[in-house]
Amino acid sequence: MKPDRKNEEYIYKIVSKNIKKYRKLKGLTQEGLADLIPYSYSTVISIEGNYRNNFSLAVVNSIANALDIKVYLLFIDDDEKN
Repeated sequence: MKPDRKNEEYIYKIVSKNIKKYRKLKGLTQEGLADLIPYSYSTVISIEGNYRNNFSLAVVNSIANALDIKVYLLFIDDDEKN
């Protein structure tokens, strides 16, 4: 079943999954990532667990900077086949 790209939760799910992926690639724990951004450990847990679907672009940008990646990488759906 294809993801529903029109559903607003879709992009939050993709970003959440990518934050977790790149955090692990950098060898960081959730707590370690939280230490690098101006947001709490519970915020990182909520975002990665896709429990929080209202985080801002400022949060995404801070996380991308902490992970030393370009922000657009967090919006790419690796599972989607063209």
